[in-house]
Amino acid sequence: MQSSRTVDPEIARSWLLVNGLRSELFDPADRSRADQVILDLEDAVDPGAKDQARECVASWLSEERRAWVRINDRSSRFWDDDVDLLSSLPGLVGVLLAKTEAAEHVTETFDRLGGRVKVLPLIESALGIEEAVSIARARGAFRLAFGSGDYRRDTGTSADDLAMAYPRSRLVVASRVGGLPGPIDGPTVSRSHPILREQSNVAVSLGLTGKLCLDIEQLPVINEVISPTPSDVAWALDFLADFEARGRVIRDGSDLPRLGRARKIERLASAFGVQPL
Repeated sequence: MQSSRTVDPEIARSWLLVNGLRSELFDPADRSRADQVILDLEDAVDPGAKDQARECVASWLSEERRAWVRINDRSSRFWDDDVDLLSSLPGLVGVLLAKTEAAEHVTETFDRLGGRVKVLPLIESALGIEEAVSIARARGAFRLAFGSGDYRRDTGTSADDLAMAYPRSRLVVASRVGGLPGPIDGPTVSRSHPILREQSNVAVSLGLTGKLCLDIEQLPVINEVISPTPSDVAWALDFLADFEARGRVIRDGSDLPRLGRARKIERLASAFGVQPL
């Protein structure tokens, strides 16, 4: 698998959240198998320690050390200080905007950051799910992410796969309508690899293409499950070779969908370093 510095955030699978106060964890996270690292200024940080966390993040980010930062939601009193600090920092890849519930939350954040920084709206409520299409279409929106824990608290929904299928599918559809890459699923709290593998497979089956994670030990499983399998890659390369050999002739109505799938698998396999069987 490729390192976090080589996987484009448009297709990144694993997004590792790191407490913004725990500066001793920043370098290990940066060296980890995470496709992208997010330094967290929001839920992981007590309100009384926000300034200290900002100082930790600001002192670590540089031209050589790059990461995303999860900032506080637009309606909170901490948002202004977050964006003011980050607007001038080197090493900022983008921001994960907590509790996004409206398109203007995205555009105002994007504008305050100079119109150059990627904004990844984190949708964590019933209202956010309802407004997902307008959020995905908002200027500055880069990719949607699902705050599954807060969504469950807001709605009373259980963690059951069937109960959570609707909001996940809603984000997949909204991303497609908004012309965004596939959305990023919420984290799995359990460290059990079988549970993590099962939940990651569910996310993939619904069309999500990334996953937030809370622990370095989760990264290999997430990256493996969200990547094309070696057998998928072998099929794709064989199909594309046959397509070229027959002069790129479309034989029937199933060829175009299979061609699109094969080209996508080939592209992802190249990005993630997956070899065919």
